[in-house]
Amino acid sequence: MDEKLNDQDVLLVADKKDDKLNVVTGMGEDGKLKSVSPKPENEPQFLKLDKHGNILENFLTNFHRQYKDPTHFQFFKVPVNMVEKMSSSLQDMLKQPEVPSNKETLDKHRVLLDENSTKQAYKPIDESRIDWKQLERLGVTRDTLEKTGSLDPMLNWGKSPVLIPISPKFDEVTLRTDARLSFRETTDGKLTVAIHAVRKEPQLDKPYFGVNFTEEDKKNLLKTGNVGRLLNFEQTGQNPTPAYISIDKLTNELVAVRADKIRIPKEIKGVKLDDKQMQVLKEGKPIYLEDMLSKSGKLFSATVQVNADKKGIEFRFDSDQKQSQKQSNATTSNQEFTVPKKIGGVELSDADRTQLKAGETIYIYGMKDKQGQEYNAYVKLNPDENKLNFYRWNPDKSKAKEVTPDNASKTQVAVNSEGKTNEATKNVKEPLKQGQNKPTEDQTNKNEDQKIPRPRIRMKN
Repeated sequence: MDEKLNDQDVLLVADKKDDKLNVVTGMGEDGKLKSVSPKPENEPQFLKLDKHGNILENFLTNFHRQYKDPTHFQFFKVPVNMVEKMSSSLQDMLKQPEVPSNKETLDKHRVLLDENSTKQAYKPIDESRIDWKQLERLGVTRDTLEKTGSLDPMLNWGKSPVLIPISPKFDEVTLRTDARLSFRETTDGKLTVAIHAVRKEPQLDKPYFGVNFTEEDKKNLLKTGNVGRLLNFEQTGQNPTPAYISIDKLTNELVAVRADKIRIPKEIKGVKLDDKQMQVLKEGKPIYLEDMLSKSGKLFSATVQVNADKKGIEFRFDSDQKQSQKQSNATTSNQEFTVPKKIGGVELSDADRTQLKAGETIYIYGMKDKQGQEYNAYVKLNPDENKLNFYRWNPDKSKAKEVTPDNASKTQVAVNSEGKTNEATKNVKEPLKQGQNKPTEDQTNKNEDQKIPRPRIRMKN
């Protein structure tokens, strides 16, 4: 099979009449389920599920709508490159599903037919279903939702992003308060408005869906808004379900979301996550990421963590996780530093690399700055940060402050690589040459003609 299939799953289906497992290929025009045997030669026909896509949810929604008795079927999700082997194993287990080991494996791969949550999570609400008179009785109009930026999130089964003033009437009494609003579907299929009123504080001392919070859980919820781990919450008639739990920071309401409804991304704002980071996030714990790229093109760093209220990843700008991350990094700083073969485009000799690795200082000629101009500098390993530092003076013979290259190249690198200027170079538009600390006559004349202003940042002597 194609290596690309390693990132895809397929859907196995078993009719409870015979428990024989086949691979789903789709649904026919008559609404009937189509499937084939789990053989490699049938792979082109398989309904393939991107591990992070919505094909599965969309299929199950249609399946619910078409079939009068969907509970007659059992579905299991398995990797496409292991379908033949796993379908055989699961089929044997279905013969004795009550055996604990079999039940555990079957439940791990089982896809539950939860029509209501599937529909709510992925299918936007048709506005024609909204009872606007119900909202008006709360003192809320369509215009109110639009002006507060709440209509679109609510039509996608989310809560209003802001608190909305409401004024419900009880007999002759009018109650005025602020709340977040959302739409919910009742068991009979009607759409109603859910009011998320502001609470004085989150209720952490009472069981929440069968969960009793530990002292550590309470501490995390009050400090970060997230419980910081996966918890099994209970619902009537269902097995305990792993879930993330957070606090709605606007209302102090506790919010839970099933873990299988949250996709852990492989990349966040341009930063690729390794397997360990993805696993930490999946467990509900926070990680600190640096040099993420904002929509405005600026780099930023933040703590990221799954937030149940946001139904996804949230960004938190605090210092505790950053300090924890630094301490974690410090434990690995003693790892052997790999000296690069080239620095600034200059190839190092074996002797140079040996000296650097031993903590000695070397002097490198002809390195190139970001503008492609050459400069020279003293280079020495910084063992505390596991990186190379550059100096304009020999750090072994002076107490010079760490800066950039040697004295002859100071102005050149400051202008070319750091965008700094002094009085002599403030209008220079061309890169300075090695050792140059003021513009040439040609550069001066050219910039007199252009008269283009540029920021003035005085260099420190």
